[in-house]
Amino acid sequence: MLGGNMDAKIKHLEFIQSVISRMANNSFLLKSWSVVLVSALFVLSAKDAEKTYALLALLPILVFWGLDAYYLWLERLFRKLYRSVSDRNTDQIDFSMDLSHYKGSVQTQICSWLDAVISHSVCIFHLSLLIATFIVSYTGNN
Repeated sequence: MLGGNMDAKIKHLEFIQSVISRMANNSFLLKSWSVVLVSALFVLSAKDAEKTYALLALLPILVFWGLDAYYLWLERLFRKLYRSVSDRNTDQIDFSMDLSHYKGSVQTQICSWLDAVISHSVCIFHLSLLIATFIVSYTGNN
């Protein structure tokens, strides 16, 4: 029966890993869409010779920044769940995907959405888009 319990543990870990992969993929897609949308607004701004159109890019940048941070935050929580499940005995496997234990607990590192907002992987990307938006908006002829 131990083999059956080990199979259940492995399956539970596979479920969690699948969710982690989806969160990483969602983050990648959000970054891609952010670049496409901001670039399109820059092209529109250049086409109409109205640099203030580029400021419209601020809204999608901030929205995608928040969503990207949300997916990173969830990914981190699922990684904590993965570690917890991998440390459990095989007879304690319940296939739970509940993250409430990991949200905001003192003993977990980097457990808040705000920490994800200012993380290097999210902050540097979206901050560079913000800087580019201001450069495009305030340079050249209006």
